[in-house]
Amino acid sequence: MTMSVPERKSGSEGKEEESEDESEVLEESPCGRWQKRKEQVSQGNVPGVESASLAMDTEEGVEVVWNEVLFSDKKVFKAQEEKIKEMFENLMQVEHPNIVKFHKYWLDMKESQARVIFITEYMSSGSLKQFLKKTKKNHKTMNVKAWKRWCTQILSALSYLHSCDPPIIHGNLTCDTIFIQHNGLIKIGSVWHRLFVNVFPDASVHGKGRQHRDEQRNLHFFAPEYGAGEDDYAIDIFSFGICALEMAVLEIQANGDTAVSKEAIVNAGQSLEDPLMREFTQSCLRHEAKLRPTAHDLLFHRVLFEVHSLKLLAAHCLINNQYLLPENCVEEKTKSFDPNAVMAEIKHEDRPGVQLKYSHVSPLELDKFLEDVKNGIYPLMNFASTRPQPVSRALSLSQEQVETVKTPTPEPQETETRKVVQIHCNLESNEEGTKTHLSLFLKMDDKLHRQLSCDIFPTDTSKDLASELVHYAFINEEDSEKVAWFLEDAISRHRVRALASGSTL
Repeated sequence: MTMSVPERKSGSEGKEEESEDESEVLEESPCGRWQKRKEQVSQGNVPGVESASLAMDTEEGVEVVWNEVLFSDKKVFKAQEEKIKEMFENLMQVEHPNIVKFHKYWLDMKESQARVIFITEYMSSGSLKQFLKKTKKNHKTMNVKAWKRWCTQILSALSYLHSCDPPIIHGNLTCDTIFIQHNGLIKIGSVWHRLFVNVFPDASVHGKGRQHRDEQRNLHFFAPEYGAGEDDYAIDIFSFGICALEMAVLEIQANGDTAVSKEAIVNAGQSLEDPLMREFTQSCLRHEAKLRPTAHDLLFHRVLFEVHSLKLLAAHCLINNQYLLPENCVEEKTKSFDPNAVMAEIKHEDRPGVQLKYSHVSPLELDKFLEDVKNGIYPLMNFASTRPQPVSRALSLSQEQVETVKTPTPEPQETETRKVVQIHCNLESNEEGTKTHLSLFLKMDDKLHRQLSCDIFPTDTSKDLASELVHYAFINEEDSEKVAWFLEDAISRHRVRALASGSTL
């Protein structure tokens, strides 16, 4: 979603009054987690979104955006209700560090009208367009390293969207719908523009015929074939090409016209001094859609491609297995090292060798680098990316649906309805070999992870154990099958290794 920081009144007194007024809670979500405020934020070209307000996530203590789509005709809403639910349930599965997060949605039925309310991440640092304007105003030029890093992050997000099943086409990628945070992290918003166009036809949504002031000045971001037929990834690649060009030159001059001309785009491309950057942007802006490269192909273009350092590979490995390590492990580990100790040495026959000591590495810099990697600033692009799971029709259950779930056996005291994103299993035998301790770490879609553990004895069967543990933790059929298979396979493989080493288990 396109979000910008609202302007505030000048003067300390006015600010205090406005702050108190805008922080007033107008409405709460049914679960009580999200509280809508009076302060409005801009949503840009998102069809159907009637209003967008700042809200507070009371669990995480952060600001979010409360979006509303209003239906004045309840009959039309009822006819599209299943389609609306399907779309929003699918959107909740979109998970990428360079995509604005879609948190939750619910339906609100009233006598006069119906509402769809959904919560999205709030990007307080502003859009890429705003950043580029400030940079140009200060008479500065774009840093090439920053340009490459931004392109990589945007393409990483597009590659993810286009790899979904079915593929998600952004359809509204502009410098206004790309956001940059204070740490350099890029996120693309308005990801659901094309889905909203398809699900919310103008005739059925309150606010028909709303005009957006930015439409005219952003026309040059849209591919020549846009709207002529069925959309595919090529329209996003064209839009990305314009974004990459604007990031490089800071602004494509419109020569006083409201819309940017083709001539202005050509002139901007020719002004690039680096021939690889020119070739890169021109390949995205080819007139024929079928000749444009994919987002994945562009990540391997010569202007972006680089061999990842061992430091970056190790950082990704550490982040992916962070659950195995205690908190502040870097700080605690470096404390025990002798600063003058040699951790690595490169020897040369014809000249003195090079020694790398622990004192050469700053723990604070290392911690910051790990945090940046975790946030998605340095994605791995030279490997086959993990493709998103196929998005099924009903992957998440609302609280009302959970209450209606019926099972042939008595329900456990605690039921888990969240989506499992990743599973890690650890098995350790005791010294006597009489039992094995099983730890199961579950990465959940809402980042509130779970860890389950139990002891396994030689008499236990892996299938029974897996079923018992899954029954304790889950009611979602898809996840139950996945976790049960994972557990059974892990325990079986552990037993094979134990037998090979002469252990009793």
